[in-house]
Amino acid sequence: MVSRGGSLLLESLEQLPPDELERLHFARFCAELAAEEEVFLPARPELVGVARRVVLHALQALQLHPQLEAGELLSGELLSNAVRHAGGRTIGLRLTRAPGKLRIEVRDSSRALPCRIVAEPGNENGYGLVLVEALSERWGADLLPRGKGVWCELKIRERVTA
Repeated sequence: MVSRGGSLLLESLEQLPPDELERLHFARFCAELAAEEEVFLPARPELVGVARRVVLHALQALQLHPQLEAGELLSGELLSNAVRHAGGRTIGLRLTRAPGKLRIEVRDSSRALPCRIVAEPGNENGYGLVLVEALSERWGADLLPRGKGVWCELKIRERVTA
């Protein structure tokens, strides 16, 4: 992952194995996500686990403990779909907090919008968007000038300060 203004080139990140990428840049990625900065991930299936851990730590930093499990699962599903179906070199990931909600968004270079499919019994593929729909308050996709963003939202309870 690299931020838009980051000094690391995508080519450098693409050469790193997942454990090295995580070891070198994990804290920075978590901080960027917690600050609602978009981070970029080379579109490789083995990095989805790294990105899930980054989302988990960013949610902890935002003190959104009730959303940890759902946020981690949802981000993993959105990221996996983008890696599997988009075909680009990078995937953008962003967390956005607004009053009463948390949005998880994954951006890719494809303009093909996602659609739910009916999974064949016994098939382990085809359940991603069903899971996203079941766990999130709402979800959708937006066409962007260069690709699309697929997002989901979780309800969050705001802390009341007296």
